[in-house]
Amino acid sequence: MPHTAQEAPAARLPRMLPADETITGAQSLIRALEEAGADTVFGIPGGSILPAYDPMMDSARIRHVLVRHEQGAGHAATGYAQATGKVGVCIATSGPGATNLVTPIADAHMDSVPLVAITGQVSSKAIGTDAFQEADIVGITMPITKHNFLVTRAEDIPRTIAEAFHLASTGRPGPVLVDITKDALQARTTFVRPTAAHLRGYRPKTRPHPRQIREAARLITSSERPVLYVGGGVLKAGATAELRDLAELTGVPVVTTLMALGAFPGSHPQHMGMPGMHGDVSAVAALQKADLIVALGARFDDRVTGRLDSFAPHAKVVHADIDPAEISKNRYADVPIVGDAREVIAALAAAVREEGGPGDHAAWWRDLNRWRDTYPRGYDLPADGTLSPQLVIERIGRLAPEGTLFASGVGQHQMWAAQFLPHDEPGTWFNSGGAGTMGYAVPAAMGARAGRPDRTVWAIDGDGCFQMTNQELVTCALNDLPIKVAVINNGALGMVRQWQNLFYGARFSNTVLHDGATNAATGSTRGVGSAANRGTRVPDFVLLAEAMGCVGLRCESPDELDAVIDKANSVTDRPVVVDFIVHEDAMVWPMVPAGTSNDDIMAARGVRPDFGDATDD
Repeated sequence: MPHTAQEAPAARLPRMLPADETITGAQSLIRALEEAGADTVFGIPGGSILPAYDPMMDSARIRHVLVRHEQGAGHAATGYAQATGKVGVCIATSGPGATNLVTPIADAHMDSVPLVAITGQVSSKAIGTDAFQEADIVGITMPITKHNFLVTRAEDIPRTIAEAFHLASTGRPGPVLVDITKDALQARTTFVRPTAAHLRGYRPKTRPHPRQIREAARLITSSERPVLYVGGGVLKAGATAELRDLAELTGVPVVTTLMALGAFPGSHPQHMGMPGMHGDVSAVAALQKADLIVALGARFDDRVTGRLDSFAPHAKVVHADIDPAEISKNRYADVPIVGDAREVIAALAAAVREEGGPGDHAAWWRDLNRWRDTYPRGYDLPADGTLSPQLVIERIGRLAPEGTLFASGVGQHQMWAAQFLPHDEPGTWFNSGGAGTMGYAVPAAMGARAGRPDRTVWAIDGDGCFQMTNQELVTCALNDLPIKVAVINNGALGMVRQWQNLFYGARFSNTVLHDGATNAATGSTRGVGSAANRGTRVPDFVLLAEAMGCVGLRCESPDELDAVIDKANSVTDRPVVVDFIVHEDAMVWPMVPAGTSNDDIMAARGVRPDFGDATDD
């Protein structure tokens, strides 16, 4: 369990039921959720799931948060799970209600988030008749769930819920769907408390094989240019203390993926940064020049490796993961280790000590430090005096109260948040990594705040992402969930615009989100911060925020930046939305263009790093 998890309060302990008490399947569902430890559910009622909403009203243990869209329910449950380490729960009715959960389910599947999605289904006799609001949600979600169930009998509900929570939270976490027919919810049954879940064929292997651990330790101590490549599985396993012990014992450099930020302190001298398409030059170079990569809870995805056939050409690979299907899926593992990251890392540290301790990496660190010093993170301030988006995000991070949680949308602002927010504490950074879901930030921040009401929660969003799910601010306002939202407003679909700028001759087709005038010769739009354009912005995010019961603020100048952020931090009784009007042409650097080798990384436009070896131009 990640160390940010909260213990369930004593009031949530299951209550005893008379052996002969008969209840409806719907009542059985609510009691099964209580037994499983659920305390917060995000959802919307509808015809097929309605029987479950009546007994939910009687539960003193479950808080239901009425969202404005089922997608918001799914992302909120994900944010709750990531913030607490517990299973997130969302609920929807049949047909369109269930299909609106598909995106957050797919998102949770890609990012290995423990989620239980409960959907109502038409009555069992109506299945297959194209009944009103019928959809085969089990079939639809089969490729994007860890497992799913169709429940047609009331007596099966408690066991199925127990199994769903067990599957979602053990092994490699993931989403589980439970689809329950309306007649099963309405039928009467005798509640039977579920025993420990024992699923045939499901035995996650958590303890690594000693032989592989010894071989991995031998490679670590004998290699000259090793790297610890850390993925989100380390956070899922709550293995951050063990990771730091192994890193400091071996003196090996550490890179943390987008999903693993915070697993190893970003300010630690051994941290080389984030690898990948928009990663740090030093982190990308460390992997490319390594002779050994120790991958811990990572999956060698394309955003990290670039063109796979040119990735880390001289490196042997130790790959540790709890999911055996990930090992050697993309990159061949010389030493495969199946097991829980916490147990694997602790065993590796012990084995390294038995091997006699760390090797000599002095020459390796001279190269690493040279790359880090020569190509640090940075950005240029706009020449016209408008707001830099990187500066906005950097100042939000520095002025945020201690322990602040950050959720991010997807796009340029996501990469800048990864680069310029502080990532020193595990379990404080949430984003959509694998699926890249626009609209993730606001509902995920809402769920995180529901799970951790003691923490300040900032959502870093773009104006494009924000317009997809901002209706959940009403949910926040009405449910005492005072999140803060930074809208990094450049008037465009920023990341797509960046690609159009770099690869499509600056032809900005359908990426402008405002009505600024367009230069016919260049295709560029006038600055979104210009006086001529401010009065015609649609929507006005300040007015929109206020209409939804939030505080709306706007910042257009670097001179007022800190004061506006401080004001947002001071509001604790309502959600806050800050419309940061930023320069529209800011780009995310470094960058490895899609489909190219990591060797082609650009530190800035037209600037290719020189790594000081014969392969560099």
